Amino acid sequence: MEGVVMRSSANTFADMTNIPEYYAGKNVLITGATGFMGKVMLEKLLRSCPGVNAVYVMVRSKAGQSPQARISDMISSKLFDRLQNEQPCFAEKIIAVSSDLTKPELDLSKGNLSLLAETINIVFHCAATIRFNEPLKDAMQLNVLATQKMIALAHKMKHLEIFIHVSTAYANCDRELIEETVYPPPVEYVKLIDALDWMDDELVSALTPKLIGQRPNTYTYTKALAEYLVQQEAADLNVAIVRPSIVGASWKEPFPGWIDNFNGPSGIFIAAGKGILRTMRASNDAVADLVPVDVVINATLAAAWYSGSQKKNRPKSILVYNCTTGGINPFCWGEVEYHVISTFKRNPLEQAFRRPNVNLTSNHLINQYWIAVSHKAPAFLYDVYLRLIGREPRMMKTITRLHKAMMVLEYFTSHSWVWSTDNVAMLMAHMSPEDKKAEEYPLHV
Repeated sequence: MEGVVMRSSANTFADMTNIPEYYAGKNVLITGATGFMGKVMLEKLLRSCPGVNAVYVMVRSKAGQSPQARISDMISSKLFDRLQNEQPCFAEKIIAVSSDLTKPELDLSKGNLSLLAETINIVFHCAATIRFNEPLKDAMQLNVLATQKMIALAHKMKHLEIFIHVSTAYANCDRELIEETVYPPPVEYVKLIDALDWMDDELVSALTPKLIGQRPNTYTYTKALAEYLVQQEAADLNVAIVRPSIVGASWKEPFPGWIDNFNGPSGIFIAAGKGILRTMRASNDAVADLVPVDVVINATLAAAWYSGSQKKNRPKSILVYNCTTGGINPFCWGEVEYHVISTFKRNPLEQAFRRPNVNLTSNHLINQYWIAVSHKAPAFLYDVYLRLIGREPRMMKTITRLHKAMMVLEYFTSHSWVWSTDNVAMLMAHMSPEDKKAEEYPLHV
């Protein structure tokens, strides 16, 4: 199993199987399967654990498409080509379950609720809103209340072995040192849920800056609340939390460089390669904690294997995994800038706006000056040219979207954190030397 095969030491975990063996015959439930990480998880699980019995995916109807139609479209993409070649009948194992995580009882029919309660062994809760500046009510609905409903559903599952909650390494970004533990939030989530229920949107908007405090946005704030909720409401459930940092394109699986959107750093890199992005507010010395999506998924599947295998030796507290790279292989934003620009100069993108060149600065005023000179002015002139030749102006709109993306990332490109990764190291410690050599797991090279 590429990237995640782990075997226990014979003395301590003699009863633990390897990962494909653990998943064999199991029924797995995934939320957020149509999202970036969810797609990779579904593909990886089916391809590397061919013995898995079935994978249930909770999907809502969207734009007139049924859940099953959405899944059919998704698995026809290039991401699943390798799986299609290796296991032509893989789609038979995917069962789309109509559900809406924002609605009461997850909008599950009685039949589906009973089905999940009777069959599911492993849950991966990946669904969340990743819009950093989502209004607080919406972020709470998707990141906190949906998690609460999933925990309630998990309590009804008669054969559940492990519940994996996917969080973010930045949930506690108000701290400089982030350990693998669940931190109590500044506000009791129960009280906040009750308060938001009667507050109007204008009042919530006015209170949001006070509520999120030192955190930069509602995303990181609500993900911290969700972690604490999981800890408080899990009771006797076997639960683990995986916290990836900035998730980027795939490293190896199913093929290098796969990505399904240009949000976050990927869009910034492409804009730099196109010559549209010329300046960015960032600290050259701040660590760019980028982690490939397949590395995150490998760690997540391994975390479920480790906790799910231990029926007799379950840890007393929730295991938290900081899936980060900065403490092991630190890479600063100044280095990112150099390598991105060097790569695009060697391999120019088609239809580039101009030659790639980016300057990073931590000074707000200098950055604003360069935005005006190297972004807005050229974009304005280019749009004038397009109008003159009878074409639709588009560059100012592109620049505006780019600046919004850059503003969202500024906090993360200007700060550094220290994450403890003892639990991730512990997972690695249970790999045999042969597996470590063969699998080339990039978190520990």
